[in-house]
Amino acid sequence: MKTTKGYFLTFIGLLYCFLCNAQIKPIQGIVFDKHTGQRVGKVFLKNERTMENTYNNSRGEFVLNVEPGDLVIAEKEGFFVDTLNYTEQKIMLFYLEREAIYIPEVNVVARRSPEEILKRRQEDFNKAYKLADPGSVFSVGPTGAGLSINSIYGLFSKEVKNAKRLTKTIQREYEENMIDYRFTPDLVSGLTGLSGEELRVFMVNYRPTYYFVSLASPYELSSYIKTKYEIFKLNPNLRFLPKLPQIELEVNN
Repeated sequence: MKTTKGYFLTFIGLLYCFLCNAQIKPIQGIVFDKHTGQRVGKVFLKNERTMENTYNNSRGEFVLNVEPGDLVIAEKEGFFVDTLNYTEQKIMLFYLEREAIYIPEVNVVARRSPEEILKRRQEDFNKAYKLADPGSVFSVGPTGAGLSINSIYGLFSKEVKNAKRLTKTIQREYEENMIDYRFTPDLVSGLTGLSGEELRVFMVNYRPTYYFVSLASPYELSSYIKTKYEIFKLNPNLRFLPKLPQIELEVNN
């Protein structure tokens, strides 16, 4: 009888352990950075009840044995400790918050100045600049001053006319770049608080001239923007007509 009773108690004990362990199962999980959404690796994870622990992999993934009601703790240097209750979810997702304020990485790209762009254009189109300026139409020779035939011919040749047209285009590009370089969306937005479509409309309607921008001090440019903004507020929906494009006509005599 004792032997039978002993077997029975052993069976009951094994059955109890089986039923208890049946509730415990491995659960998968992933750890993310709360601000970037990127996965965080090398995070220490621990089941507070069973004290079982593990580290997740470089992809932020882990597997841990838990049962409903268990509290799982996630720890990593540089992040606040986080906890999560297992409530039979299919996957445990942790979103760790950094201890320090997160500043997004910014790739700074050096912006070339209008002068640098103009210099590059002049180097690339050096021949055009030489043709556009053939030299003085007057020459001094052994018999005294006179007209330079080569310069006179150059003034009317088609190649020289094309060169002049090109250098004028490059000059206009430089002037527009100079305006863009100083009259920037960041500057206007900072002084007026405008953004989006309103900012775009303001910058189109009240774009300053090259002559003003080239001479104005930072204070004068800021005053210009503030003054125009007061006008803009009176009718923010106003759309100025676009300027007509400059057209150069070549007349053949």
